[in-house]
Amino acid sequence: MTQHIEIKNNTFILHPLSVVFWKQKSILIISDVHLGKVSHFRKFGAAVPQKAIQMNFDLMTEAVQQFSPKTICFLGDLFHSSINSEWHLFETWIAQQDAEVVLVEGNHDIISPLKYEKIGVTVVAEIQADGFLLTHHPEEREGFFNFSGHIHPAVRLRGAGRQTLRLPCFYKSNTQMIVPAFGQFTGHFTISPKKTDKVFAVTKEAVFEV
Repeated sequence: MTQHIEIKNNTFILHPLSVVFWKQKSILIISDVHLGKVSHFRKFGAAVPQKAIQMNFDLMTEAVQQFSPKTICFLGDLFHSSINSEWHLFETWIAQQDAEVVLVEGNHDIISPLKYEKIGVTVVAEIQADGFLLTHHPEEREGFFNFSGHIHPAVRLRGAGRQTLRLPCFYKSNTQMIVPAFGQFTGHFTISPKKTDKVFAVTKEAVFEV
């Protein structure tokens, strides 16, 4: 189950895959994939299953198939660090895409833009369009509604029996939305929303407001 929200007379679809689809622009927004992190963990002896490497690519493909976007926009931290074996998987994945692919640089994106451009990925510092600002780090900029990542937001839900559950979430204020991390094994930061904020928790099956 998805959530449809209206911002500045534009429709955005929040999907359980932790992506946003901007309907009017046909842009699929994906943040903080951190490709290469699983391989990095495995290199240093962490007991992470090999199939976890392919999982990010399979989920990205599923997200693209859901919306058939004209543009795929990664909101930073596409790769966790320098090039490793997952770069070749990424090259193959990019070659299979019909959509334009754009990377908004994040703090982990240390791979040369020339490497991305060689395989058809455009690298930019930010995107401005129709009063919307797409960045990696959350920003407050007058006249813009900001979509960003970086924080890996999560919300803690509490039950009547003192049980708690922490879920990734889309975190929306009046001027910005922070998109949950897409990548596996990325970690999360538990937010403390204000009363005026909206929080949309994410499970494998649904996005729901809490």
